[in-house]
Formats: sequence, structure tokens, C-alpha cells
Amino acid sequence: MTITQSFELKKPAKAITMWDFSWLERRWSGAGYEDWDDALDGLVERGYDAVRIDAYPHLLAADAENEWELIPCWNQQDWGSPAKCRVRVMPALIEFIGKCAQRGIGVALSTWFREDATGQRFLVPTARRHGEIWRRTLELIERAGLLDNILYVDLCNEWPLKVWAPFFNNGKAGEEIWSAEASTAWMRESIALLKEAYPRMDFCFSFTTDLENWQGKDVSFLDLLEPHIWMVQAGDFYERIDYKYERFDPVGYEKLVRMAEPLYRSDEEHWRQALCKGIGNIAEWSRASGKPLVTTECWGIVDYKDWPMLDWGWVKELCALGVESAAATNSWAAIASSNFCGPQFVGMWRDVAWHQRLTKIIRQPV
Repeated sequence: MTITQSFELKKPAKAITMWDFSWLERRWSGAGYEDWDDALDGLVERGYDAVRIDAYPHLLAADAENEWELIPCWNQQDWGSPAKCRVRVMPALIEFIGKCAQRGIGVALSTWFREDATGQRFLVPTARRHGEIWRRTLELIERAGLLDNILYVDLCNEWPLKVWAPFFNNGKAGEEIWSAEASTAWMRESIALLKEAYPRMDFCFSFTTDLENWQGKDVSFLDLLEPHIWMVQAGDFYERIDYKYERFDPVGYEKLVRMAEPLYRSDEEHWRQALCKGIGNIAEWSRASGKPLVTTECWGIVDYKDWPMLDWGWVKELCALGVESAAATNSWAAIASSNFCGPQFVGMWRDVAWHQRLTKIIRQPV
């Protein structure tokens, strides 16, 4: 059952997590995903029934069973590999989806267009080609008899940020805003191609920019909205600590250690209200557009990890608030507890009772 079908039937929301490209890249000893059975059993134990992963569609379309050498997109974060690694997307993707199906875990497909040594991520010159690489991916899943386990397809993570969609460039100011004319045309065309082949499936692009200004913007071609929402983006938190998403420089985490939690603790109510206001704004967008919501990246701070002098307590406080606030709107078809819900984030993952409490809230009957 797709996300929109579940929402229309007023089924309980899915408790979803984001395992991005980590599910395939973090398979060395101790990386968290070397044993998929163990990781997925842990997910079920914590109460989750859905997972969003990178399907690497551009690599599948180029050569489904080739071994690809991937270039790290960062070495400061714990998503994916911090160094070069080699992966084969097939038959791994089919095996992983099959293991999810055995456990009743629905799979949302997305892509971060991971960079490889041959530059495949740049070879998406048109919206039609964008749709075609996803059609090829779905054909392979359909051939394996697993299409019914796919909840929805997000054609590009956080469209159209250059870090994830380097092939898209309309050459104008504000080109990383999803609602720009060229961006909207691209999304519409690529989804239309997929709808021809798979009319009953749900398709979207996920967004993290310009979420406050949704009024009057066309989302009619999307089956659902997948906004990524954090307290730090609902207010000026990162500006105050001068955090700039440093990907290969530890200075960013040095700032988080010194200033992040102290800033939050200095005026907790202010930051909590900023998060709740952001969630309320997105719920209003859902009601106005008639589109169900899915959020897989959220609620407190964007970047965090197990690190000296970084505590998970305040992050879990904000994430719990986000879950409770989103669930209360009845606008979400799937809700994540954070973007850190994976075995590599040990400090967050090991608190089983915390996850169980939040997934119970998410999955409560409407």
C-alpha cells in the first residue's frame, strides 16, 4: 500500500527512518550495517515500520551489477562512508528490500546522487533522463516481485541543492529553490514519465529550502510532500553559532561542542516555539494542498554525532517535541524520530525505550 493510499484510508502513520546511503556503504566491521538482519531486527524492536534509502538509480541505469568506487561527500558526518569505498548496487538492493518485506518494513526510495570515480552523477542532462533512470530502477524491483513493498519514490533528496543535484542548473539567482520555474518544470516532466509506467505509485521530490513560502506554489504533480524540518532552520540557531555545514573541516563540530547546547539551554522555550511554528506551517501547507506529509529528516539539529563533549539529551528532547507536534496535526502519513535513527549513531540508537515511546505516538490510530 502506497503512502497516499494509507493516508486516504486514515491508517496510522508510518514510523519511518532514513538510512540514506549508509545501508550499503557502511558495511565495514563496526559501521552499523554490516549485518542487515541485525540492523533491521533492531529497527523493528524500536517500533519502526518504514525506511528511506538511496537506491543509486544513476548507477543502476549505467550498469546494475558493476562495482562502483564512491567518493565521500564528507568526512565529518557519520552518514555513508567517510572515505572512498566500493559498492555493487545489485543484487544488494533487491536483497535489502526483500529483508525489509520479510519484516513488514515498507521501503521509500530516494537518491543523493552519490559521486563515483567515473562521474555518473553529472550525466543526467534532462528531466526525461532523470525519469528514465528511475524507471529502470523500478523495473528491476518489479522483476524481483518487490514493487508492492515500495511506499513512494523521492526522485532526488532535497531538490535542487547542488550537493545532491549537481546536474541541475538554471543559471539564475535562487537556483537552489525548489519552486523556481525551471525546477518545477523539471520535476513535473520527470514525474510524468514515471506516472505513465507506474500510475499507481507515489512520486515526489524532497525539499529543505523555502518551506516558509509555500503559498501559491504549484505542487499538483506531487503525490505527497516530503519536507525536511529542523529547529535550527526554523530560526537563526546556526547563524548565531556560525555553523556553515563544514563537510571536510572539524571546525564545524568544534563550534557545536562549544556553543550548540549552551545556546539551546539559554532560551529553551524560544527554540521549542520556533520548531513548533515550523511544523504548524507545514501542516497548513498539507491542508491547503490536500497532500499528505512525510518527514524523514528532522527535528532538532541537522548535523550531530557521537563525539567528545556532545550529549544526545537535548537533541532527543527536541526530537520528541517534533514527533509529538507533528503527530497531533494528523497531517503526516509517515514521521521520523530524527535523522540520526541508525545503528551508527550509538548514543541515539541504544536508547531503545526512547524510540519505542516515540514510535508508539507516531503509529497511534488516527
